[in-house]
Amino acid sequence: MTVIVFGSINLDLVATAPRLPLPGETLLGHDFLKVPGGKGANQAVALARLGIPTQMVGRVGAQSFSAELISSLQAAGVQTENVLVDETVSSGVAIIIIDDAGQNQIVVIPGANGCVNQEDVTRMSRLLPESSALLLQLEIPIFTVVAAAQAATTAGVKVILDPAPAQSNLPNELYPLVDIITPNEVEAGQLVGFPVDGQESAKKAAEALLNRGVKNAIMKLGAQGVVGATSAETFFVPAFTVKAVDTVAAGDAFNGGLAAALSQGLPLRQAIVWGAAAGAIAATKLGAQTSLPDRLTFDTFLKERGISHLG
Repeated sequence: MTVIVFGSINLDLVATAPRLPLPGETLLGHDFLKVPGGKGANQAVALARLGIPTQMVGRVGAQSFSAELISSLQAAGVQTENVLVDETVSSGVAIIIIDDAGQNQIVVIPGANGCVNQEDVTRMSRLLPESSALLLQLEIPIFTVVAAAQAATTAGVKVILDPAPAQSNLPNELYPLVDIITPNEVEAGQLVGFPVDGQESAKKAAEALLNRGVKNAIMKLGAQGVVGATSAETFFVPAFTVKAVDTVAAGDAFNGGLAAALSQGLPLRQAIVWGAAAGAIAATKLGAQTSLPDRLTFDTFLKERGISHLG
């Protein structure tokens, strides 16, 4: 059984400079990097590197970036037959400037990601009979997220939603279609309308999401750990202690680890441990997809902490 990731594929264009430029100013920088990204693509790579058969469904544009983005997915083991090359637009791009203090300016051009439509949902739906889970995020049009969740629910396939980037106005009809929702503190706060900054507020937020129809809520609290909530119980999973270098793709790594565990039949609590481990490893390395662990690194990390990779 495969896991489907339906979502965004971006190329991050990163420039580093001593400081952020003023309006109208030309500034000499330090370095330039091209880094494959996008929440959908990141989660697909996270899964594939853990050895899970993974199908990416999405769009890239018809220019040089498209080949680079597809090749990056393929190199990680992701199946890309259902990544459409859209001849009418550019690929999704994030233009990022980072200064010496770590502050940044970011402009995101959705490009092909913004053109994902019912045609893509139909292509994704054909994969559902041989799939165990569908991973969704919010960097493609929201109507396609709802349509994909509806198709997966009808097919009896588990729906995992990472509600990022943060939004406060998700359609009410989406919540009952979601088996597992995985917001961080900021995203949870946007969804429920009150600050989420610790275990107690995370438990209240999880309860609010369950009341909207979500079957399971997982509240990611960074270094504070994770709160999980089902209809039967609410529980806490502590974070792994690591020296964080770059947390950019830690949330995507978490979803990859979570879905990998569930696809191998592990219970939710152990799947959260897998997610926390994958996220912790990713935070120790620079970059998005470059920080996502392979299976050997992942298993070694758990073994060193006395945790069986099979739960």
